[in-house]
Amino acid sequence: VQKILRERFCCHHATGKLFGMERQYKHLLELLKRTTVHGESNSALIIGPRGSGKTALLNHVLKELTEMKQVRENLLKVHLNGKENCQFLMKTDFLPGLLQTNDKVALKEITRQLHLENVVGDKVFGSFAENLAFLLEALRKGDRTSSCPVLFILDEFDLFVHHKNQTLLYNLFDISQSAQTPVTVIGLTCRQDILELLEKRVKSRFSHRQIYLMNSFGFKQYVKIFKEQLSLPAEFPDEPFARKWNHNVQNLSEDKAVQDILQNLFHHTKDLRSLHTLLMLAVSTVTVCHPLVTAADLLEANRQHRMDSKANIVHGLSVLEICLIIAMKHLNDVYEGEPFNFQMVYNEFQKFIQRKAHCLYNFEKPVVMKAFEHLLQLELVRPLERPCVRAQKEYVLLQLLLDNSQIMDALQAYPNCPTDVKQWAASSLSWL
Repeated sequence: VQKILRERFCCHHATGKLFGMERQYKHLLELLKRTTVHGESNSALIIGPRGSGKTALLNHVLKELTEMKQVRENLLKVHLNGKENCQFLMKTDFLPGLLQTNDKVALKEITRQLHLENVVGDKVFGSFAENLAFLLEALRKGDRTSSCPVLFILDEFDLFVHHKNQTLLYNLFDISQSAQTPVTVIGLTCRQDILELLEKRVKSRFSHRQIYLMNSFGFKQYVKIFKEQLSLPAEFPDEPFARKWNHNVQNLSEDKAVQDILQNLFHHTKDLRSLHTLLMLAVSTVTVCHPLVTAADLLEANRQHRMDSKANIVHGLSVLEICLIIAMKHLNDVYEGEPFNFQMVYNEFQKFIQRKAHCLYNFEKPVVMKAFEHLLQLELVRPLERPCVRAQKEYVLLQLLLDNSQIMDALQAYPNCPTDVKQWAASSLSWL
């Protein structure tokens, strides 16, 4: 059960169902068919907020296309991504092109994905356009309809706009209008104003086809998605258990506590990835002794899902480090968010010690500095700019990355926190 459902949750962008995107699906499928089957060149943008299903839509269309023998044997795909830092990217289908932060790197990646390294060899080209034209020429065979169609997928499309002179975009859109090799350029972006960011010469070569995804389904549809995603398929080997499981899922969808959880998540975000994360946490509790998901499992999963990661870090700090965070909180309150330095934090901490000397040991300044450096390592505090080598550590300007509500919530759950420290945190003014 866990294996089937986890695969569904983790790979929903490739294998899951499309919800409320039937019209956009037909539009994109027809567009790519005209390229892959009839040899037409096109360009289009898929626009929508993060988690709205842009990648899911494209993957479903490509899956249907590749089931056609003619397409599967001829279609060449090039995945490029404008995102510089691949650490936070979860769309594994686009792993080949995560570091195309400039046009030169992008061109090398295009050459690699088209397997044309041997064709290019040591040739020297005068411009980006000449190099790209040579690559496409190498793919041509016979007339336009018999040439290998090339699909360029540009994830994080808005980041390519910042490339110098938008050379990559200009040349891709230009060849999609005039080249003999059938080429389609598909951009995925969450920027609604993306066309305003394009240069005039780039915009004039773009087809202006835009496919919008807005997660327009209502709460009833959201509950239906919840049931469909959590239900076991008809081909599940243990049919009696599958019926029992699916009946339990139906009961869960009608449970008032579960509906409240879904309602809160629905109003917070319609991103189906958040729903899948919640369901994965709940399904992880299933064991032989506990074979069905309960409302209590979903409540616990919701608590874990909404848990603040920074607040969790605070739970593991020492009392001294907690006091330094409270001192920074008061400095933010007094100086209305202006940056501070270690010396100011230390002075604030000393005021508290003098007022409440009996509740906390008066640590020496080097020890307090060591605790403060630990907060910097945990990225709960950050310097406003890269500190100079000669700058004194005590006077480097800093900023606290926790807000007041996160600090107070963390203190409520902090084990054995001294009462005076909690009172100091809750006071509206610092110890003047």
